[in-house]
Amino acid sequence: MEKEESMTRRGQASIFVIIAIVILGGILVYLIASGNFGVEEENPELKEVFDYYQGCIEQESKNALELAGTQGGYVDVPEYAPGSEYAPFSSQLNFLGFSVPYWYYVSGNGVIKEQVPSKAEIERQIEEYVAEGLEFCEFERFYSQGYLIERENPEVRVVIEEQKINVDLNGALSVSKGETFSRRNSYHAEIKSKFGKFYNIAREIYDEQKEKAFFENYAVDVLRLYAPVDGVEIQCAPKIWSTENVINELKNGLEENFGTIKFKGNYYDIKDDKRNYFVVDKGVDEAVNVMYSKNWATKIEISGEGADEEIIIAEPIGTQEGLGVMGFCYIPYHFVYDVSFPVLIQVYNNDEMFQFPVVIIVNNNVPREVIFSEISEEEEFDLCDYETQEVEINLYDINLNSVEGNLSYECFNQRCRLGQTDKGKFVGSAPACVNGFIHVRAEGYSEKKELFSSNDESFAEIVLDREYELNVNVSIGSAGRDSNAFVSFVRKDGKATTAVIPESNKIKLSEGSYDISVYVYGNSSVVLPATSKTECVDVPKEGLLGFFGGTREECFDIKIPESKIEYALIGGGKSEEYLLESELVKGNVILSVDSLPRPNSIDDLQKNYDSFEGKRARVEFYER
Repeated sequence: MEKEESMTRRGQASIFVIIAIVILGGILVYLIASGNFGVEEENPELKEVFDYYQGCIEQESKNALELAGTQGGYVDVPEYAPGSEYAPFSSQLNFLGFSVPYWYYVSGNGVIKEQVPSKAEIERQIEEYVAEGLEFCEFERFYSQGYLIERENPEVRVVIEEQKINVDLNGALSVSKGETFSRRNSYHAEIKSKFGKFYNIAREIYDEQKEKAFFENYAVDVLRLYAPVDGVEIQCAPKIWSTENVINELKNGLEENFGTIKFKGNYYDIKDDKRNYFVVDKGVDEAVNVMYSKNWATKIEISGEGADEEIIIAEPIGTQEGLGVMGFCYIPYHFVYDVSFPVLIQVYNNDEMFQFPVVIIVNNNVPREVIFSEISEEEEFDLCDYETQEVEINLYDINLNSVEGNLSYECFNQRCRLGQTDKGKFVGSAPACVNGFIHVRAEGYSEKKELFSSNDESFAEIVLDREYELNVNVSIGSAGRDSNAFVSFVRKDGKATTAVIPESNKIKLSEGSYDISVYVYGNSSVVLPATSKTECVDVPKEGLLGFFGGTREECFDIKIPESKIEYALIGGGKSEEYLLESELVKGNVILSVDSLPRPNSIDDLQKNYDSFEGKRARVEFYER
């Protein structure tokens, strides 16, 4: 009896095992049929459809890599931020139609910003690009042949290595034709590319530049070679440069010199040891190109006594009253430059390229300070993002007629654009600031700068002075003959306007009180003989006495070579005048001054400068 019961229990267990196997088998069949088990059933007859889809994956990946290499690592570039008068660069460099985001630049309100993509960010953008691009993978020719194709939304994973890019895609593609069916759930593409290596080199160059500012050092050298910065010249006539010519020469120098810069490597030949100056001490094992174009947005501001928008003038010393005992005239000059410009760095070979731009900054003739760490959030504070104060600003001319103009607001070192007036009125928002300045620009009027504390003021009325273009002529002596002349109009508020006759005789003036000076120069035969003098200075003594402050006198000779004064003062005068709008509107002004004897010696030259102080310039306006 017990034996029969045992056999019965064994039989029941066997039935349960069989049922379990049948159920498990059914589940397996379902999973395989639905494609959720990870097993792929691919029919060779349908292989060309899957090969075509594989080709789409590879092509979209290559397109994304090419785009990222051209756009500084970005497939999807960051939002565009415009530049300003203070910093004209915007957040992107337009290079051959591509918007290449700056890795380092100055924002429109003067804040230093970085936008360097990480490798993880680049991988994410490529993944999104490939996933979206596959939606446009066309199967029309297969549909026309009777294929039925279904595809799932893919999930893409990208890994960037130095010599290749791995692309893995999960997303089933089901294909059927007649009774034949096939399905593939995952795909893998390996793209041979140096994108990862080029990106790493670009990051190394960028980090080196950020910490050592070697591009700025090159820029300072170019500045001192191509533009008047510091110097002394022996002559008695002012030294004059055209501001436009100085800026153009500097841009040409930057373009030529930066195109020569290389990085330590074997992708170039140095035929002259002097060219080693252009090799950056940063080793690379791929070709690197550096580029600047004079047509790109560039900021060059020149300041210093005698510098304005039209000409740069260095005045002589030795011509002033009481300095005649010097025996000669000389011109010392010192001008200060703020220069900012874009540079594009390209890492490349015959097949691929990775490029990124940075802005190079020279302030007050010296390179920007090097940066050893990431820029903090405080440094990235953008005042223009906090325009919290409602203001109303009205613009008028001197007759209280409304004037249309552009407004900006300056607070500390940041300047925010407010906008354009409408019928002479601006109503809008400005940042909160104590002792800020409203800047106004209006066509046909002098630029105006008005003190305005937006934290407790909300209303301002600004009267603009209309500017008039004048032709300036100079008459010398009773003969009324024209000659080379330097004319300056200096307003009581410090604004100076100059003209060089006959090269540049057009100026713009507005109503107001001016100090007017006219210097007339002619050819000179005055020669300064060679001279020498001895200078003595105290220097530390050698040994222990020097350590405790002991000194001794050391003398040396200074030799000044013979020089010829090419131009000498032969006429001129001064005047203080209030110029009325009714006079300026006539469009022409003639300045009549007395002539002086043409000097033949240093004494004659000094007498002319002494006489000049008592001469008067007579001002007369006439119609065009």
